[in-house]
Amino acid sequence: MCRCMRDGCVTLLIMATRRALHFVFKVGNRFQTARFYRDVLGMKGITLASSQAVSNARKLEWPLSEVAEGVFETEAPGGYKFYLQNCSPPQPDPVLKVTLAVSDLQKSLNYWSNLLGMKIYEKDEEKQRALLGYADNQCKLELQGIKGAVDHAAAFGRIAFSCPKKELPDLEDLMKRENQKILTPLVSLDTPGKATVQVVILADPDGHEICFVGDEAFRELSKMDPKGSTLLDDAMAADKSDEWFAKQNKLKASG
Repeated sequence: MCRCMRDGCVTLLIMATRRALHFVFKVGNRFQTARFYRDVLGMKGITLASSQAVSNARKLEWPLSEVAEGVFETEAPGGYKFYLQNCSPPQPDPVLKVTLAVSDLQKSLNYWSNLLGMKIYEKDEEKQRALLGYADNQCKLELQGIKGAVDHAAAFGRIAFSCPKKELPDLEDLMKRENQKILTPLVSLDTPGKATVQVVILADPDGHEICFVGDEAFRELSKMDPKGSTLLDDAMAADKSDEWFAKQNKLKASG
């Protein structure tokens, strides 16, 4: 539960209404990246509990390095690291956690827990890490303290959560009152022929982007398309990006 102020009163919001959705990465080689997520990780991914993913990586001869008993480190095109646990997932979502680097653990905990309402599951001052989440059976967020500022370079992405649409205005108001950064004020995004979603995009103390989206419309938009994999391949093949880079005499990212 989190506390927010409305009309001078304390309002309790049950965080079970919020859920982790996805993390957005910037990538270079989309074909190799798609192959990694689909063929190695088996995703329709960052710590993933999936013996099938480990088996897939071995079968496809994707580099694996055992960093602990039953835990393997691998790397996606673009340099993003993934940790695969060689076991069956303990929950419906095999993605166990997403780790973000933070420069000040206590400051980040205040933001993610006190303002965004995440429950603190674990906290280790000595190792400068904490594990948070909105529900026991959801993907968790791990905050890992580092020495110095967080360098996002050009490859950082955005983490997304959903909540009931009616909570979005209150969330935006809370961030305004607390003088927190709002990258994109609450806005409605139209998708032709589909649901219109409302989103607000925030930034935590280290500049990590956080998108909150109305859950009702997002559920409609995120339904599984049985032709999705084929449509993605066709779209990437038809975008003529290789031709564009060649004309601009620029080197296309290969990672």
